[in-house]
Amino acid sequence: MEQNDLADLLQKRHLLSQCQRRIKCTLKQKFECVFEGKAKKGQPILLNKIYTELYITEGGTGGVNDEHEVRQIETASKKRLTEDTTVKCNDIFKPLCGRETPIRTVLTKGVAGIGKTVSVQKFILDWVDGKANQDVHFIFALPFRDLNLIKDKYSLIQLLHHFVPDLKSVESTELFRYKVLFIFDGLDECRLPLDFRNNESWFDGTKKTSLDVLLTNLIKGNLLPSALLWITSRPAAANQIPPECVHQVTEIRGFSDAQKEEYFRRRFSDQSLASRIITHVKSSRSLFIMCHIPVFCWISATVLEKLFSETDRGEIPRTLTEMYTHFLIFQTGLKNDKYMKNSETKLKKYSKKFLLKLGKLAFDNLEKGNLIFYEQDLTENDIDVSEASVFSGVCTEVFKEEYGLYQEKVYCFVHLSIQEYLAALYVFQSNSSADLLKTAVDQTLKSKNGHLDLYLRFLLGLSTDSSKTLLQRLLGLSTDLSMTLLQRLLGKTRTSSHDIKETAQYIKEKIKENLSPERTINLFHCLNELGDNSLVEEVQGYLNSGRLSAEDLSPAQYSALAFVLLMSDEELDVFDLKKFIRSDMEHWRLLPVVKTSKTAL
Repeated sequence: MEQNDLADLLQKRHLLSQCQRRIKCTLKQKFECVFEGKAKKGQPILLNKIYTELYITEGGTGGVNDEHEVRQIETASKKRLTEDTTVKCNDIFKPLCGRETPIRTVLTKGVAGIGKTVSVQKFILDWVDGKANQDVHFIFALPFRDLNLIKDKYSLIQLLHHFVPDLKSVESTELFRYKVLFIFDGLDECRLPLDFRNNESWFDGTKKTSLDVLLTNLIKGNLLPSALLWITSRPAAANQIPPECVHQVTEIRGFSDAQKEEYFRRRFSDQSLASRIITHVKSSRSLFIMCHIPVFCWISATVLEKLFSETDRGEIPRTLTEMYTHFLIFQTGLKNDKYMKNSETKLKKYSKKFLLKLGKLAFDNLEKGNLIFYEQDLTENDIDVSEASVFSGVCTEVFKEEYGLYQEKVYCFVHLSIQEYLAALYVFQSNSSADLLKTAVDQTLKSKNGHLDLYLRFLLGLSTDSSKTLLQRLLGLSTDLSMTLLQRLLGKTRTSSHDIKETAQYIKEKIKENLSPERTINLFHCLNELGDNSLVEEVQGYLNSGRLSAEDLSPAQYSALAFVLLMSDEELDVFDLKKFIRSDMEHWRLLPVVKTSKTAL
């Protein structure tokens, strides 16, 4: 090699090494800490100090489950861990099950709050610290919440320079020779069309085009085909990526039953309190199943710690609606010294009125599937940005103001379920008569993917007498809201015991109809929120007596049987469908049990 060429090569390697060090330093600053339940508020905690390996499995070949995420959690709770092929976070680009085909693009699915972003954070941190994936020269983390804000045309190189200015020291032609990994976190937050079918093919990384064209061609492999790609998404949004563009699918399943208990025991130094909380959560199967989601464990811990420590604590929540109402009561009552110096009364009034504004924002965007909001979204929903900032500072566990990876301000609910609860609260306080509840039932049943299932549970749960008492605490009895609004909320125009019985009967009539098994299962959860478990108790009585016969069961009881078996904490080794089939008209109601049993006859 000529001396000049050698000097040029050494100079390029030196620049590369310097660039890598700067990029790793920047990534370490961004990712080494986490804030549980909060965005930029509170004390940071080192991720490596608290991180517990999440349960990640091979997720199939790209088939998308668009059922409501709570339903997916319920289904997953019945699966045996031994049936899954597990994957360690740092090994997601290694071929599974003896396959030899190299992995270019990995799609990781997981419901909201299950740990996708934390897994990305840990993956990057381990690379930065030299613990894993050291064959990769550069990692570019480009969350969709940040990409949404790009309006101008860019080349791929310009886009990288925009997000990673340190790259400007490396020649663009040189960059394409190195092994790079793009991480696109939060596909469900993407507001780009991602038109894979109609976008033009694009092969030149130095020429400008729209961001949508850049991304679709990068994912297809037209741009930088040697690059690795990791895309994370909630399940319902995963089908935006064509299956032929995905080489490996993984799924983050959250906490196992043992990890749930471990979470509560690590959370509290008082092991007696931890044991009481674990016992209570286990006593409600629906609550225990929800604890597969780490965020729900945190919500439950927040509520139950406070209630168990109070002398006059009242009823301990046993339904999702009660748990979330208590959670909102505690959060809107939080005192923050920075704001309380001005006026405690003003702040309380502010928080609770703003809560109803958030409810409208939540409801309007639930149908659209929006989880992330920008300033324009708030303005369109009559929310002043300064209001949002103050509320976020006081109550970060409900609605948080945070910054994207590249410091663009965004807003979001801490979890999708909180958005669904506030949407239901908004509708309930507007006009929650029996007719409205029936209409909501019909509207939910028309949904093919069940995206309104949890919203309906909350709406029905809010109509009960126990919830109304809690709502008085949540929405205030003094100057927090006008008495007219409070009377509208809790007065004679609201649901009565007769209305609740009428709604419960309406749901039972719907259960008899030829609905999908998944929608029917959700109706039993709705009856549970209303406090009507008569159908389930009838079937449970048959099971306990050992006198269960197919001839004894009505169509509604067939569905109740499926619900009882699905909600049982016992693993179903063998499900003998022949014992229960009476006709082709009814056995389809038991299909959810077939799907979750290890062996079905």
